[in-house]
Amino acid sequence: MDPTYKAAAEFAQTWGLIYFTAIFLAVVVYAFWPSRKKQFDEAARIPLRED
Repeated sequence: MDPTYKAAAEFAQTWGLIYFTAIFLAVVVYAFWPSRKKQFDEAARIPLRED
């Protein structure tokens, strides 16, 4: 294989994993942050409302 391609592929795999892990952790922290509970509870009740 071309050394440039191999270096680019290794860079993308390593930093891509780090990037997506960071995004995943940010979403989990956002979802479980205590001050968001009320907002998520209200959103969960939207389908049950009779307007």
